[in-house]
Amino acid sequence: MRNVVILAGGSGTRLWPMSRDDRPKQVLPLAAGQSLLRVAYNRLRGLVEPENIYVCTVGAYTDVVRKELPELGEHNIIGEPARRDTANAVGLASAVVARDDPDAVVAFVGSDHLISPEEEFRAAIEHGFEVVEARGRSLVTFGIEPTHPHTGLGYIERGAPIEGTQAYVVDRFREKPDRATAEEYLATGRFWWNSGMFVWRGTTVLSVLDQLLPESAAKLREVAAVWDTDQRDATLAEIYPNLKKISVDYAVMEPASQGKVDADVVVVPMPVHWLDVGSWAALADTYAADENGNRTDSITLSCLLDSHDNIIVTDDPDHLVAAVGLRSHIIVHTQDVTMVCPLSDGERVKDLVARVQSDHADYI
Repeated sequence: MRNVVILAGGSGTRLWPMSRDDRPKQVLPLAAGQSLLRVAYNRLRGLVEPENIYVCTVGAYTDVVRKELPELGEHNIIGEPARRDTANAVGLASAVVARDDPDAVVAFVGSDHLISPEEEFRAAIEHGFEVVEARGRSLVTFGIEPTHPHTGLGYIERGAPIEGTQAYVVDRFREKPDRATAEEYLATGRFWWNSGMFVWRGTTVLSVLDQLLPESAAKLREVAAVWDTDQRDATLAEIYPNLKKISVDYAVMEPASQGKVDADVVVVPMPVHWLDVGSWAALADTYAADENGNRTDSITLSCLLDSHDNIIVTDDPDHLVAAVGLRSHIIVHTQDVTMVCPLSDGERVKDLVARVQSDHADYI
């Protein structure tokens, strides 16, 4: 049976101070008044049955996820007691789904992506399902055709086409490049952005983890075995925080693409406009710009004099943000925090959050 898991465990630190410990970015109304999580869920309509949609999130977020998606069954929210990166998140979800259905095919999608047109997204995921159903030992990922030499994303180098499909063998995964390297990638026409979305059989990825992370695979199976019992929470709390923290790219996809296991890695093109909403600069791409390149969301009230190329956001429609002579800055105002930083330092908001955590923890 086909299933989809929405990965929704991120803390969204680069979108602080809007994103907080008790109000992560995936439940903020950042997509035309809807939360990113709601948009991700709605995007799946018609792709699989509602009872086959799961959300994997941090245990502390289960209540806010349940409030945002009340139609989800209790069984369909998979709560991690600690963040152990994506290899364990997809491994746990795969083990839980495969426990109920050993033939389950599982797609993993993000909770913080804006994607259009949605029809093309669904068509690509559908084709990913078909590839996995025909090739049981394939691990499918999805490539986004790059529109510019992005230095903040990983890349996939595609190889030979796979007969009878729209998929390609993955030659290599490449880390985030510098600008010159990114320009070289685009010039070849062989590179796609790594979307971080996947499809595979649950049992296949678990067998790959048996080969690459055997201790973690065994522990994840131990958790899945008691998932529907009163031992679940205690077993999960004992085992999960001690698993090796590692991403699915490093743990599974890269070594599999290098022939280190008996599964292969293929990439399916996803011809969409795709935005990974991971920073204020990325989110601002969804805002209209004024004649001076300043971008604000729909509720922000601002008065700008001789100011250019700024991002200004507030959650209080009655609060005026005014600036004179400001160039290429981010200003975010909330009830209890105002953050200002140069646009060029937008990726360092994560570092700022670490400092605030140390010095002013109540504001995290």
